[in-house]
Amino acid sequence: MTVRERLTDGLYGLGWGTVKKLPEPVAVRLGRTVADLAWKRRGTGVRRLEGNYARVVPDATPERLAELSRAGMRSYLRYWMESFRLPAWSAERIRAGFDPKDVHHLTDGLAAGKGVVLALPHLANWDLAGAWVTTALDTPFTTVAERLKPETLYDRFVAYREGLGMEVLPHSGGSAFGTLARRLRDGGLVCLVADRDLSSSGVEVTFFGESARMPAGPALLAQQTGALLLPVTLWYDDSPVMRGRVHPPVDVPGTGTRAEKTSVMTQALADAFATGIAEHPEDWHMLQRLWLADLDPGRGPAASGKATA
Repeated sequence: MTVRERLTDGLYGLGWGTVKKLPEPVAVRLGRTVADLAWKRRGTGVRRLEGNYARVVPDATPERLAELSRAGMRSYLRYWMESFRLPAWSAERIRAGFDPKDVHHLTDGLAAGKGVVLALPHLANWDLAGAWVTTALDTPFTTVAERLKPETLYDRFVAYREGLGMEVLPHSGGSAFGTLARRLRDGGLVCLVADRDLSSSGVEVTFFGESARMPAGPALLAQQTGALLLPVTLWYDDSPVMRGRVHPPVDVPGTGTRAEKTSVMTQALADAFATGIAEHPEDWHMLQRLWLADLDPGRGPAASGKATA
């Protein structure tokens, strides 16, 4: 393990060990202070976030983009402060911390025994949404985690999410898809963050008017298992409660090859994600390159190895 990896692991360990013990108002102020300091430094992540917002809000002035990136960093640090504290939240606090709309799409699908795939972008706090599902709906689910470096940091994330009631599979290794399909055929729930391709085999979509790649997994799982595919978008407002919406199912096209069906379904996901992101751009925590025009020649949108999900 390199010095930088040890430092990264130690900082995240400090967050989970210390921040969760802070009174909530103190944690909120700490998160905002750290966010503002990071924003003022204008490091690579902040500049990339601002560049991504420029595509989401194409008519924004430089001043508006600066405001958005500052709000975006505050939203991003709110995610981290909440995530560090989630293991210490009571079941009542988790249930009260999220107020989603149209949850009937999810509960009806599960009641029908079809299996459900929830697909989310990097909006607001997807971990809190997951904890709400396992707590308020008393429904376990399976998800996939990016293999982070160092390995000890990946282990921390797995332990954290398993502690919230999630089954966590590694993204790499090749066996995740088969396990997810089995869970769905058994009528279970799978939740996937799906707005950034972590492989070289993503599906090209039009996203805010430009080409990007998104994972094929959600669409392929729905096709192969008969599970419902439901987009979900999340956002913050000025309250301590996160908001969200479960969108109507993405249907499997009646005709076409598997690749054609996957393309149509992934584009439908991208469109649903774009709706939520356009309404709440400051809550989209995309500090990496996403659009093909921003990627290096010959390079797919592979994992950065940074702890962002």
